[in-house]
Amino acid sequence: MILAGGQGRRMGGRDKGLEPFNGRPLVAHVRERLEGRVAEVLVSANRHHDDYLALADRVVSDTESGYHGPLMGIYSGLRASHTAWLLVVPCDSPALPWSLVERLMGGLAGGDIAVAHDGERLHPVVALIRVALADDLARAMAGGERKIDRWYARHDCREVDFSDCPEAFANLNTDADKRHLEQLLGKGAASS
Repeated sequence: MILAGGQGRRMGGRDKGLEPFNGRPLVAHVRERLEGRVAEVLVSANRHHDDYLALADRVVSDTESGYHGPLMGIYSGLRASHTAWLLVVPCDSPALPWSLVERLMGGLAGGDIAVAHDGERLHPVVALIRVALADDLARAMAGGERKIDRWYARHDCREVDFSDCPEAFANLNTDADKRHLEQLLGKGAASS
């Protein structure tokens, strides 16, 4: 599931997933890194559903209105999933590794959650999560939890090493970020 349900505050309120990047919406770049590697591509969106439906197999809205953050998007995706695992990625990371799905699956090692680590920091919205954790997440959020890292800490969470390609996790929060990554990718920067 591609998380695209935020308000885009740092982009002036624009819908970040639909922002153009190298001639296509950001979400299209992320989708192509998942196609053929997952059962279906979901997009978590709270507006512009028709636009996202053209770029997804299904669009999932937050189960509660009001923009409650990425943990609510993850919960909504867990509830909507038809599989035992949900891969979660952000809409604003168009250079994710082509091998992301396989590497996260390989890093599970019997755990409940596999999350990407670039050698310097954890990327909590790049994760493979056991769908059976949905009820626990509902209880955690009902208790006021809104921090992904704290919810992950409640479970058998495995960090998966992506230190060979930290640039793949660059996310684009501003127009300057977009221009910079477009230039880098235009010069042939690629991820494994």
